[in-house]
Amino acid sequence: MVSAIVLINTERKRINEVAEKLVQIDGITEVYSVAGEYDLIAIVRVADNQSMADVVTGQMSKVEGIVKTRTMIAFTVLSKHDLERMFSIGA
Repeated sequence: MVSAIVLINTERKRINEVAEKLVQIDGITEVYSVAGEYDLIAIVRVADNQSMADVVTGQMSKVEGIVKTRTMIAFTVLSKHDLERMFSIGA
């Protein structure tokens, strides 16, 4: 599994609209509205690098209202939740 954190700036009046569109994209597991330099943070979890490219440069780039993004690919993910096990149910 490949994980990334995407920091997002939006047009000021479209933050909620953009967040709602992003969370509907397969591979984006969470979208946070945050204070500070960025408006939103999206967590992307996909099977491989090609899927990450599809989500970030393919699908996210089509969402109107996004002004700028910064993507950080995670090398290691430490979590109290066993995400691999949850995603492999029924596989």
